[in-house]
Amino acid sequence: MRGWGARRWIAVGAIAFGSLFLVVGLILAGVSVSFLADAERARGTVVSLEWRNDHNGATREKRQNDKPTAYPVVAFTSADGTSRKFRDSTGSNPPSYEEGERVEVLYRADSPDDARINGFASLWLLPLIFGGIGLVFAGIGTAVAVVGRR
Repeated sequence: MRGWGARRWIAVGAIAFGSLFLVVGLILAGVSVSFLADAERARGTVVSLEWRNDHNGATREKRQNDKPTAYPVVAFTSADGTSRKFRDSTGSNPPSYEEGERVEVLYRADSPDDARINGFASLWLLPLIFGGIGLVFAGIGTAVAVVGRR
């Protein structure tokens, strides 16, 4: 039984951390489901790619090795006939979309500036990442707890 106290705290910490990430993942999934339920659909066109370096405080060495990320800028016409343009919140390198590519746009009728490309990354990537990390940590914590009880 020696060392079980430390294992217990590790198990509890991992389960708590995993549960927190699972809850965040479920909330983000709920936001996506809510968005989809209320969303209007329109045809849009990728008019340009906005290349950005998102460093967020990275070290100088890391920044030199970073490659820029391409965010698609999409133009579409909302149901009221107004031409609109937005930059998608999900970027990638290599780019997921090409200039001139036709895409389906989802937007809220009461807030047409809140628009997204109807694609997996735009709608489900963050909930999947947070939920996956949560499952891994909660699973590790549960395994440590079960093994420690034996």
